Amino acid sequence: MHLFRRLFHRLLLAAVASLSLTVSLSATAQEPRLGQEYTVLDRAQPTDSGKKVEITEFFGFFCPACNAFEPYFEAWIKKQGDRIVVKRVHVNFHELVTQQKLYFTLEAMGKVDDYQLKTFNAYHVDRNRLSTDAEVFKYVEKVGLDKKKFTDIYASFSIQSKVNRAAQLMNDYKINGVPTVAIDGRFMVSPADLFAKAKVRDGSHAGLVVMDWLVDKVYKEKNGAAPAIVPAAPVKKK
Repeated sequence: MHLFRRLFHRLLLAAVASLSLTVSLSATAQEPRLGQEYTVLDRAQPTDSGKKVEITEFFGFFCPACNAFEPYFEAWIKKQGDRIVVKRVHVNFHELVTQQKLYFTLEAMGKVDDYQLKTFNAYHVDRNRLSTDAEVFKYVEKVGLDKKKFTDIYASFSIQSKVNRAAQLMNDYKINGVPTVAIDGRFMVSPADLFAKAKVRDGSHAGLVVMDWLVDKVYKEKNGAAPAIVPAAPVKKK
């Protein structure tokens, strides 16, 4: 009888926890809580996206949480259609300027969509640290990029300017962890924190539920109404 009571107690606790999670996610989908699911910058940053909603992702190729988030983020971007403009800023928390220059070079070449996930894979699966120019160029050759064109851009003044600009943006947006997503230069979401609290079983997760709500809010402010968004296909696990 004692064993039965213990088993029943555990099942009851599990049921209550499951119900609490469901209620929490439902509430989050309706209206995220300021200070818990998202924060607001003390000083809003300028944006140049017109009537679209500007999304800025702060990330690093070295970051395991960024690596886990990126496939979800890419699926989410596609779901938003033409409502948003996406910008990415590779941070420098570990003096990995080579990784910053790698990203900004891919961006300058218009290759981010093709190589963003591949570059994460190079670091986290292939164990290429991308911490020296030689390691970066080894990766470039492996994935078949035009090495001469890449090298010329990689060593250019414009790329160094982007690295410097990234440092300024990190300061302006008060970035102390990644991935962090800024919406409209004022709302800040930490997908990794929300993901740890509650995963949503639809190919998304709690961070994206909050981002959906904030994008709808800003889009309505700018345009008066938000068009329907097309559901994203579930993200397949690696």
